[in-house]
Amino acid sequence: MSTHNLSKPKGLLIDLDGTLYHGERKIDGADEWIAGLREVKLPYLFVTNNSTAAPGVVADRLNRMGIPAAADDVVTSAQAAAAYIARIRPGASVHILGETGLKEAAVEAGLNIEALERPDFVLQGIDRELNYEKLKRTVALLLNGTEYILTNPDVLLPSDDGLLPGAGSLSALLQTASGVKPTIIGKPSNILVEFALDRMGLKAEETWMVGDNMATDIAAGRSAGCGTALVLTGITNTGNLDRFRAQTGIEPDGIFADLRELNTYIFSLLGT
Repeated sequence: MSTHNLSKPKGLLIDLDGTLYHGERKIDGADEWIAGLREVKLPYLFVTNNSTAAPGVVADRLNRMGIPAAADDVVTSAQAAAAYIARIRPGASVHILGETGLKEAAVEAGLNIEALERPDFVLQGIDRELNYEKLKRTVALLLNGTEYILTNPDVLLPSDDGLLPGAGSLSALLQTASGVKPTIIGKPSNILVEFALDRMGLKAEETWMVGDNMATDIAAGRSAGCGTALVLTGITNTGNLDRFRAQTGIEPDGIFADLRELNTYIFSLLGT
């Protein structure tokens, strides 16, 4: 473990994929850690770049692993993206390239997801039923000037089958075809983090961002002004840590081998 400038937190923003689980497999100590946070009433939110599932579905998945969770504990890039559009253009029409979680978030934000000839925005996440017709329609809209919002830039998505192409991989195709750059909502952008902070009612400097990915979780936390705690349980590990340091130019405020080490450190700060 290496720690630097982490002070006692008033709240935590916690990544999911690679931090609490891999696919349907719980990471060792995740259930004990979250149960402990609930016991001492330290506020936290689960903050995920994954736009495929609604918060209730994510919470159900966590509960099946023995990690206590409710829908209100979950913040997704889909929710933040829909809220971003609704804030700058209430009731906007959107063409969605994505799955159920993204569509539900758009509807809940009051956006129009009907198939319009000239929607205001292209809203893109991951779409595991992608086909050429969907790509053709989306590229045509971008070429005609439709504004482009991307839920998250992850090129890979952890799963039980290993790493799969993520929303960022689809976006690379769309950007190459259209020449249009998206507004990015998810980590490493600070838009998702600030959306979560607003939900918790805490300031960035009072909050830690906890995650396994230097290039997304830690970069987003740093950009927003949060303390950053890296756990070497997922994308970043002891073998590639130095490469990620060089690639990102970022040093986390704390580095922890696993969740149990992180748990011990947090509770020492809390005095429990």
